[in-house]
Amino acid sequence: MKSAPRGRPTSDVEVTNVSAHGFWLLIGKREMFVPFDRFPWFKEVPIGRILNVELTGPDHLYWPDLDVDLSIESIEHPERFPLMSRARPKALKPVSRAKLRRAKRVVSGGARGRRPAR
Repeated sequence: MKSAPRGRPTSDVEVTNVSAHGFWLLIGKREMFVPFDRFPWFKEVPIGRILNVELTGPDHLYWPDLDVDLSIESIEHPERFPLMSRARPKALKPVSRAKLRRAKRVVSGGARGRRPAR
């Protein structure tokens, strides 16, 4: 009895390793490193979100959990793409105690202090 012929690989792109400095991608037979200092939007996310990557075109990668897409050329030749995102998450502003009390009243039944019917 013969086994069925081998099919094609289940994934055209795969994250093979993650370190504190970045991660490695295997795309077909090419392996390349994605450094966090050049691609900072990957640095503070859970590894599971980095692992979920798709090859959506011959030169296009997409991370659906992060809504990030990159061309493979930007990883291979970062000097051709000098602009990088400098966006930082906005810090939350402190909320006054009065605002917290008002918010609690609204949640518990309105500004007049009524309790919701049980």
